[in-house]
Amino acid sequence: MNVKIGGAHGGISVGPDGATHQALEEIAMMRVLPNMKVIVPCDFEETRKATLAAAAVWGPVYLRFGREDVPVVTDAATPFEIGKGILLRDGDDVAIVACGVMVYEALQAADALAARGIQARVINIHTIKPIDRNLLIQAAEDCGAVVTAEEHQINGGLGSAVAEVLVRNCPVPMEFVAVEDRFGQSGKPAELMAAFGLTAGHIVTATEKVLARKVARVY
Repeated sequence: MNVKIGGAHGGISVGPDGATHQALEEIAMMRVLPNMKVIVPCDFEETRKATLAAAAVWGPVYLRFGREDVPVVTDAATPFEIGKGILLRDGDDVAIVACGVMVYEALQAADALAARGIQARVINIHTIKPIDRNLLIQAAEDCGAVVTAEEHQINGGLGSAVAEVLVRNCPVPMEFVAVEDRFGQSGKPAELMAAFGLTAGHIVTATEKVLARKVARVY
């Protein structure tokens, strides 16, 4: 059916409302449904475009909305197409694939890594289903290592979707930055993001791990 679902309170950045109001599993639940499109915008501009695109396409669509203010990393000129990821930053040492608010954290991590001579490719995968297979395969081929970052359970979300593509087409070392199989809790959004391991620093740490595995795999 031509049903559009707007899922509010996605992630733990909802803050003090706590676990009862923090959706951490719904990407996994929605993407397993046949024919369902699953979109996780990263900021205001992308959310506006995604809403219009969801209305224009026939069939069921799930749109994930957060509540907290987040940095705007796209603009009116940034393209948006359902099923097409966006290359936000180029690099060939590692690919950081993110969705939602974690796109900003991925860009911050890329800056920190660049200061150490590590060039990270940052990809915004706003559509979890259908996922941009070609962009992901190209990134894996070019970089040889992938880190995924999402404000969602580690099982069944963006990381799982990316792994499903790469294991069948271009297997490379991967690390996952996500909620580690636990329920949310109350707190200030920034404090929760740090407590649950969802910051730029945690992406940098995951990148260090995956690059060590990349070197070991090469040699």
